[in-house]
Amino acid sequence: MCDLDHTHDHDHADLLAGNAPDLSRRQVMALLGAAGAGGATVPGLAADPAHAAATTPHAAVPEGYQPRTGLAKDSAAKDTALDWIDGHERQITALNDEIWEHAELSLREWHSSIAEAEFLRRNGFHVEWGAAGFPTAFVATASHGNGKPVIGFSGEYDALPGLSQKRGVGVHDPLEYVNDPFAPSYGPGHGCGHCALGSAAAGAAVAVSTALRQGGLDGTVKFYGSTAEEQLIGKAYAVAQGVYDGLDAMIDWHPGMGNSTSWGTNSALTAVTFTFLGVSGHGGTPLGNKSALDGVIMLATMTEFLREENIAPSGRLHYVINNGGDAPNVTPEIAEISYYVREGSPARVKALFDKVVACAQAAATASQTTMRYRITAACWNRLPSRSAAELLHENMVQIGPPVFTDDDQKLAKQIQRSLGLPEVGQATTISDLRAPERMFLGGGSTDVADISWQVPTVSLGTAVSPIGCKSHNWAVAASASAPMGHSALLMASRYLAATALDLLTQPERLAELKEEFAERTKGVQWQTSLPKNFEPPMYEPPTWFLRQTRQSWPPANITWPPRRMVSQEKFSSLGPELAPQT
Repeated sequence: MCDLDHTHDHDHADLLAGNAPDLSRRQVMALLGAAGAGGATVPGLAADPAHAAATTPHAAVPEGYQPRTGLAKDSAAKDTALDWIDGHERQITALNDEIWEHAELSLREWHSSIAEAEFLRRNGFHVEWGAAGFPTAFVATASHGNGKPVIGFSGEYDALPGLSQKRGVGVHDPLEYVNDPFAPSYGPGHGCGHCALGSAAAGAAVAVSTALRQGGLDGTVKFYGSTAEEQLIGKAYAVAQGVYDGLDAMIDWHPGMGNSTSWGTNSALTAVTFTFLGVSGHGGTPLGNKSALDGVIMLATMTEFLREENIAPSGRLHYVINNGGDAPNVTPEIAEISYYVREGSPARVKALFDKVVACAQAAATASQTTMRYRITAACWNRLPSRSAAELLHENMVQIGPPVFTDDDQKLAKQIQRSLGLPEVGQATTISDLRAPERMFLGGGSTDVADISWQVPTVSLGTAVSPIGCKSHNWAVAASASAPMGHSALLMASRYLAATALDLLTQPERLAELKEEFAERTKGVQWQTSLPKNFEPPMYEPPTWFLRQTRQSWPPANITWPPRRMVSQEKFSSLGPELAPQT
């Protein structure tokens, strides 16, 4: 991590599934302005090269756009891959369920990463651990013939804190409940469905490799086991380290609430943690104490005031207090607050980020504390591929949507009832492929975005969870290891494999993706948004994990142990003693 001192000093799924966010009054007014009905415009958006590259289509979109057809072709290789998935459904869903049960947090996916890597190794892939220095990241490779072209799949397996939920249960019922009398909480859970993501992608990778081998075809399949997507750092840092060099195309997916693909963009992001350091003391005799929590609360309050005049419809600013102290009768000496700053491009993120830092500096001054901040992640907005989305969409239509049973629909409606949503069940159709909205209104982020600026990249979503639900919710954890989640992830595996084989067996399709990529990236030079000399966050692995994966600790790209955050503050002076009254 980059640690910057100042004295006073990663949803992708909803958008893929077509779940547009509810519009605020500010966003509605901005849309009216964009349509010529009056209102303020968003300064600088159209002139931003990174945003323009991601939102300007390769060719003009005709009125009443309809995606091209005739791109996805039947082939013996595609039949082989789909047959392999059909014959190994239990193994793929078992991998999903194993990772779901582990529910390991970002950068600590010890058992989950091994499960994924072993699945690939048993099916003929060569596995290399420690990609970009991350202990739980790996690259698995299967090469055939002359090894060209090279198609990549992305696997994620990190869970989220506080989203534990029993599988297949339609009301909120955490599997792990932390019964602390002062701070009850829930355990971690797969509330974003990365258990399904990694297992479906691994199944597709093996299916494609099998088809190449049995068909005597040329090509290489690379599977990237990626750590810490929820912290938006695993891929963004690995891209800067060259881990994804040499790919011809990347095919990605994410669990969602519908069955769709798109060629729209998403938000760039910078993640930052502010640490305030004060002086502890008894809460009953507080004079002279310096509360680090005061600095955190002041910062949170000041950044709320940014929303009126400094955050455009494309921007997002949200935070959590990581550490606010431990006991009311101890003035907190150390307190931390973490922000995700999102906007339509890295340049716009930087403009908003600098305002947040200015608020933090002011909060430190006012609270008489020392503030330090460290950037923990940063990623670009996604560069889409219209030609890849059209190919992927046609494969989805040809293969068909997931099939859900009556029991699946019953569970889906129970979840919807529990969340106050319309009881409409699971999505049973493939959504139409539509042109992106003309105005970008912001949303989620993914570190897959940094890959998309290196190589043509396309993503899809399938209905792992019921219509109307949101990622990062217990509903996803309930669904991802239930039969309806299994049905959706298996269809995702088929869509990924079929599209990859079209790129491997139809040179003209891959050439078209590359042509669009070259056109979009003209005049835009990607460079990492991470600071110079950035050291990524890491946890020390258990000895058994290092032994099993044949790694050593620490990796060369971090300082270990990391710098300690220890306050050296002095008690606050109240000035000269007051003389007694006479």
